[in-house]
Amino acid sequence: MSAALNHVTFAGGMLQRGFWLYVWEVTLPDSSNCLYVGRTGDSSSAHAQSPFSRLTQHLSTNVRANALRRHLQNRGIDANDCLAFDLIAYGPILPEVTDMVAHRPSRDCIAALEKALCDALRASGYDVLNTVTSRFQPDPELWQPVLAAFSTRFPKLKP
Repeated sequence: MSAALNHVTFAGGMLQRGFWLYVWEVTLPDSSNCLYVGRTGDSSSAHAQSPFSRLTQHLSTNVRANALRRHLQNRGIDANDCLAFDLIAYGPILPEVTDMVAHRPSRDCIAALEKALCDALRASGYDVLNTVTSRFQPDPELWQPVLAAFSTRFPKLKP
């Protein structure tokens, strides 16, 4: 490996905590692209961190937080060999709350939107690394703006 100049640019809004949806667009070593769909809002605690926090965790070596890296490894791809990682985040859709009783309904709402986004991207022909499960239906009033926002980056999505 030789030394190279690299850079990361992000909007300050991505530091805001709350319930967000995001899509990683990864340019693979062969120049093809794949996607990973995620959300903020932990299932195990009453925290909803920022997309920036998830950015660093997804590519770390911490097996409890690096889902994107693991999905790439499952395809035989070393994250270090990828040409580019773009994080496209929408939110916060809902604010962070302070206790699990208030957290669960927001978490479940965002999980339903995450599944809908993942399914819509896959149905539109995008190569999506992960599968999202949720037993909840997406709120139509929240889903339409989510779909419209992500359609600007992923034009095969149908708003």
